Amino acid sequence: MPEAALHLVGTPIGNLADLSPRARDTLAAVAVVYAEDTRRTRKLCAALGIDAELRSLHAHNEAARVSEVVERLRAGEGCALVTDAGSPAISDPGARLVRGVVEAGLPVVSVPGPSAVTASLGLSGLPADRFLFVGFPPRKGADRRRWLVDVAESLATVVAFEAPGRLAALLSDLVEAGLAERECCVCRELTKLHEETRRGTVASLAGYYRESEVRGEVTLVLAGADPEERARRDRRAAETGAREVAEEMARRGMGTREIVRRLTAEVGVPRNRAYEIALAATGDEADGS
Repeated sequence: MPEAALHLVGTPIGNLADLSPRARDTLAAVAVVYAEDTRRTRKLCAALGIDAELRSLHAHNEAARVSEVVERLRAGEGCALVTDAGSPAISDPGARLVRGVVEAGLPVVSVPGPSAVTASLGLSGLPADRFLFVGFPPRKGADRRRWLVDVAESLATVVAFEAPGRLAALLSDLVEAGLAERECCVCRELTKLHEETRRGTVASLAGYYRESEVRGEVTLVLAGADPEERARRDRRAAETGAREVAEEMARRGMGTREIVRRLTAEVGVPRNRAYEIALAATGDEADGS
């Protein structure tokens, strides 16, 4: 083990027995362990019989910690970074620290461990050769709407985290986004005593969790969009956009021929369909201009 390196140590997502011997040895050997929540990590170290120096590193102080870690590494001290559960820097603090250490020309070592992302993918039974991890969804507003669109249009399997109290609302929003019949899997309390995995359509799971209390950590796995389904959605969106353009041009007094020309040249609508849209927008007869 290189002494003066930043070690990214994966910790259990529930079951303490999942911690690797290498991870334990690393936490015991380094000079300092940086943790998202030192109280939780102190309990982990106590269970392992490790008396480690603990320093906090979370979203609010990560930037300030970079220079401190770099200084300790240059002094020849090994440092470890852990999160509350799973892998550091994966939907948790750490990425800024890793960049800072790399830019300082110092080594970063991965000590991998359990991951809710990969565990849920395996349990889902959905294709995992290509997947999109999207972390926690935004809670509201335009950011949430864009997030839902990205999820709906992904051709790859999607993996997301969600707080237990917001799972029912997320599933309901996915139904509203047109994904009612999309295959889905909800994994809860992975590796713990009350582990639960439920599979079904988004609509069926939305109905179940609307009536059920949800506790513990939640990971949601959603099947990717069918390419033909996505193509149909794109065509519908293009059709709607073309009609809106035609109606706006008609309100500005443009005639059928001009609208057809603009739709074909600038919007890319086939001429016959552009003619139909233009006629509907202007109210002209089929032989009108």
